[in-house]
Amino acid sequence: MAFDVDNPAPLIEPPRARTSRTPKVTRGNFEMQAWLFMRLSGIVLVLLVVGHLLIQLVLDGGVSKVNFAFVAGRWASPFWMTWDLLMLWLAMLHGANGLRVIINDYAERDGTRFWLKTLLYTATVFTVLLGTLVIFTFDPNIR
Repeated sequence: MAFDVDNPAPLIEPPRARTSRTPKVTRGNFEMQAWLFMRLSGIVLVLLVVGHLLIQLVLDGGVSKVNFAFVAGRWASPFWMTWDLLMLWLAMLHGANGLRVIINDYAERDGTRFWLKTLLYTATVFTVLLGTLVIFTFDPNIR
């Protein structure tokens, strides 16, 4: 690294040069919001999951008591429906956002990246909608 008399700052080469295969990803406001969402949703998820495990396993007598009647009793309360719905939505969106970043980092071709993200978004929407439908339409009197 040589110093120039007119410019005292050394010239630092970029870690890797852009090629025609390098994806042109704009890191705008969305990426910052996605980064922030990951941190906040992670904190909330830790609280929800640890609370869920403590309540289910320690206070309610363990896994052996979980059956259809147990779930029906829990989901009779809007509090537990909201708790489970929030866990479902946050976990799916948190995981999908993480996989989106991994796809952006490792999928080299634009077509591959497009189809992987399409599959990811489809699976995420399907799971969130189906899970939400199950929580809100659960019928404890099914026969």
